[in-house]
Amino acid sequence: MVPAPSVPSRNPPPQDPAPQESAPQGPPHLQTARHRQAADLTELFRDAFRRHAAGVAILTAVWDGVPYGFTATSLASLSADPPRFTFNMALSSSAWPAVANGEYVGVHLLGLDHAGLANRFARGPDRFSGDHWEPGPFGIPLLKDVRGWLLGRILLRLSFGSNAVVVAEVVDGGIGADGHPLLYHGGSYQRAASLEYEI
Repeated sequence: MVPAPSVPSRNPPPQDPAPQESAPQGPPHLQTARHRQAADLTELFRDAFRRHAAGVAILTAVWDGVPYGFTATSLASLSADPPRFTFNMALSSSAWPAVANGEYVGVHLLGLDHAGLANRFARGPDRFSGDHWEPGPFGIPLLKDVRGWLLGRILLRLSFGSNAVVVAEVVDGGIGADGHPLLYHGGSYQRAASLEYEI
């Protein structure tokens, strides 16, 4: 027998389904973060760090015989052996030329009774009038009666955008009276609360 000729099918060939956007995976807070507009990230960043408590310090430097200083919450320990610390600062800061060109920087750790001093070095135009400081090693201004102070030799300056990261190695220092540290949280100075256990 001669086989019957094949008849073309009247049904169209199956088509692949149209690609669909996959549903966000993971916890809801991560789904929201993935779809957040870039314009919102700056405000999110600020709100997040308002919830992060940070210690308050004053950093000082000298350049061409002129003392400079500013309040900072970015001070952090980098290593204990050798003892090194790091901090961030804006390139627009009036103290940046001294930090950029000088070899040493002073760090002053503050207590609750230093809120006025912190404000003075954060906003005050005349930060060194008075007897609250004295010249220290290498001419670096040292503030009196602070919780502690460190003198660091600058090892690295890394400019990034409108800010800089600075790394220094401790060459001298001293410890003052014990007491509650001055914290910055939620846009204001705060006091640390003790817990029932110790780390």
